[in-house]
Order: sequence, then C-alpha cells, then structure tokens
Amino acid sequence: MDLATILGFVAGIVTVVSLILMGGNFGMFYDVHALIVIGGGCTAGTLIRFPLSAMKHGFPIGLKYAFKMRTRGPRQLIEDITQIAEIYRKGGATALDQVTVEDAFLKQAVRYLADGYDAEFIRRTLEQDRDTFFQHLDEGQKIYRSIGDAAPAWGMVGTLVGMVQMFSNMEDPSKLGPFMAVALLATLYGALAGNLVCLPIADKLHVKLEEEDVSRNLIIDGILQMRAAKSPAVIREMLISYLPEHHKHDLVEAA
Repeated sequence: MDLATILGFVAGIVTVVSLILMGGNFGMFYDVHALIVIGGGCTAGTLIRFPLSAMKHGFPIGLKYAFKMRTRGPRQLIEDITQIAEIYRKGGATALDQVTVEDAFLKQAVRYLADGYDAEFIRRTLEQDRDTFFQHLDEGQKIYRSIGDAAPAWGMVGTLVGMVQMFSNMEDPSKLGPFMAVALLATLYGALAGNLVCLPIADKLHVKLEEEDVSRNLIIDGILQMRAAKSPAVIREMLISYLPEHHKHDLVEAA
C-alpha cells in the first residue's frame, strides 16, 4: 500500500473534522441538495468528456494505483534481473522454470524467455502490454483531473442556484436558511472533492505512471539483453543507467 496516500487522506479528513467540531456538528454541514449538485454535475461533465470505455478502465485502475506501491523498485529490479541473468547463463532457458519472481511484468517477461520466444516477439509483446497499461493509467489520471477541475465549478453553480432561490424567497424567512445552506455547502463540497480527493489522486497517478515507465522499460531492456546472450555484468551496467545519479553511486559502491 502507498502509505503517503493513506496518510494524506487521513490528515485531510482529520483537519476538516476538527474544524467542524470546533464550531458546530456534522448536521450543520450536511445538505442533500448540495450533494446532488456536486455528484450529478461532476458525473455529467465526466460522461460528456470521456467515452464509457475510458471510464470503465481508467476510473478503477486509477483508484487502485493511487493506493498501490510497486513491490519492486528499479534498484531491486536490477538486482533481480542480474540474478536471473546468472541463472539463464549457467542453466539455459529450462533453469528459468525454477525462478521465483515477485514483479508481475518481470514474471511475464521471464516466461517468454523460458519458452524460447525470439527477441522480436518478446520486445513487441512486452511493449504492447506496457503501452496498454500506460494508456489505462493515463485515462485514470485524466478522469480524476477532470472531476477535480469540475467539482469546484459545480460548487459555484450550486452556490448561484442557492442564492437565486434565497433572493427569490426573501418574503419567507423560513426558506432562507435551507437555500443559504445549499449556496455555501455546495462550494465546500466542491472544494473538498477537487482539492482533497480528485486532483491529488490525479497527480499521484502521474507520478506512478513515470515510475512504471522506468521500471517496465528497464525490464524489457534487461530481458532482451539476456535473450541476446549478454553477460550479467554487462546487463547490470546497462540497467544502472536508468537510475538517478545518487542511486547509481550507491549501487556501484555496493557492488
């Protein structure tokens, strides 16, 4: 699990709840009309912006990867690939059947290598799998960013509707309170939905996409180098180029 995402949501919720309890109660901050404005408006806007197929893939995969960490980072993947290359060099393709691999994408690549597929098939298939995954993750990022951009705007729509209703019923003081609640709470709900939930998730998905880009390209290059019968030392040196400068130094020192 991505601890930073969880801590961020907890901190945001605690902050909002503390502010509410310091000056009132939860009943004061609940209004079904404001919820309808934000929920219905954001749903309508997202449906207009994106096809259903994009929402079907992007929304759940985006929510999943906002809370999910890679089991193996680039440094660990380099070590894994180097060990696999040692086994492949000594025992050939049949020896790979006994190898235990944690990363799902690397496991798929090792299976292709063990089955004896040619380099072009391995490269084309892995790159297609990578690009499809990136497309779905990017769709998720765009969908959450769209909702995050729309929520405050729909909050303003709810505020304007509430104010129009309020000023249209000035002769009836009993109606001013509910209409004012719609006006203010719609803005509050929109700001929270956009700035606490959707925009942070969109930015986190962008970071995850960049991490996956490095890791999956690293795996593809490593497997192709193995298929080309390069030595584990050469493969390791080539893959180190994917790391930031300070990580390169640490890895070289450890070697």
